[in-house]
Amino acid sequence: MPTSRILRAALVLALICTSAARAGTLVLESWRVDDKAMWETVLLPAFERKHPGISVKFSPTAPTEYDTSLAARLGNGTAGDMLACRPFDTSLLLYRRGYLEKLNGKAGMENFAPGSLIAWQTDDGKDIFCMPVASVIHGFLYNKKIFRKLGLQPPATEAEFFNVLDAVRKSQYAPLALGTADEWLSSQTVFTNIGPNYWGGEQGRRALIAGKARFTDAPFVAAFEFEARLAAYMPKSASVQTYRDAQLLFAQGGAAIYPAGSWDISYFNQFPDLELGVFAPPVQLAGDRCQISDHMDIGIGINRKSRNKADAYKFLAWLGSQEFADLYTNRVIGFFTLSNPPDRGARPAGQADGRLAHDMRFELPPERADHEPWLAEYGKRALVGKRASPERKAGRARSGGAHPERFCEVVFATAGMITLPQAVCWPRHGEYAGEFFAAL
Repeated sequence: MPTSRILRAALVLALICTSAARAGTLVLESWRVDDKAMWETVLLPAFERKHPGISVKFSPTAPTEYDTSLAARLGNGTAGDMLACRPFDTSLLLYRRGYLEKLNGKAGMENFAPGSLIAWQTDDGKDIFCMPVASVIHGFLYNKKIFRKLGLQPPATEAEFFNVLDAVRKSQYAPLALGTADEWLSSQTVFTNIGPNYWGGEQGRRALIAGKARFTDAPFVAAFEFEARLAAYMPKSASVQTYRDAQLLFAQGGAAIYPAGSWDISYFNQFPDLELGVFAPPVQLAGDRCQISDHMDIGIGINRKSRNKADAYKFLAWLGSQEFADLYTNRVIGFFTLSNPPDRGARPAGQADGRLAHDMRFELPPERADHEPWLAEYGKRALVGKRASPERKAGRARSGGAHPERFCEVVFATAGMITLPQAVCWPRHGEYAGEFFAAL
């Protein structure tokens, strides 16, 4: 056989083999580095047992690097077949740039209520570009041993909350495990944790969008005032204390209370001597309706340039199934799946390591489980200010008015840190006014 024919045959064979290998392999990109073992040992094997011949590789990137590195890989054509989607504007921008498939009518999408889809659809609601996966919620974790030692009870009202903090401050323990070195904590685990009880939950959010409310209105200023009071109860090293520092301080029994998201539970479960308790954000007065923040967090979309969309859609359909929902909720403690497949039964609640997540999610009285969006989006500055009054801080934010579709990022002074000179405007209220989702 002539050399040229041999080379052509070898090239064709190589292309066929490469195509075949690609056809049975999917790559799932994500920022959830902590979930790598769970995907590789539990979720992906479960899928692959049902779909022999399809293998899936979980490929996580550090959360702080995910958005920029993913955008670069999408731009140069090296991104995975499936992508973990941030809620609202970040993923919407990827869809508008042509990087994500339109998922309307695809298998599995029928198992999601309209309110679960809104974080991953276009502003007009016509196009869906990611399948919802999970949400997280906000509240307060407390150390039961410290509370017992000091004779304290979980607080329900604002007055009770600060009475507890005052009592702890007189002891050897820090009242709050909270720092300001990582600025997102001040907005996501504090402001959007306690805020819904002040601005009336979803009603307040909608008023902002409609231009009928402003951050200088009394309910929003009151939330900032609550936050400003927390400065007196933070560790002396708060200005240099990171998220991990705060976690470790609480985990090792150095602080009584930890403003938290449900995503923190799995971390604290690693400390067997830590007796965790949970209480809801305190209301202003006894008898007030308590409203909590339920934050839509993770979706999964399909790369429009994937060479194996057929298998990617099979995987997507499985993500919308009862099998995935139950596995994910009961293995990824503190994350709650958003699907509602028709064959779903009662959600199990008794796993020892998932009991606290169950308490946070399902055992609050009905009047305390209003699903309210988080107001200041992830990573933005909004905390206790030592350099500006709550009224001045609130005045830096715009809301509604002549341009209700535009909102400004709230940029506030944090304890011991420099105030940025102005608010930064974003083109869509989703990035600023929060993620709306209906009650599950």
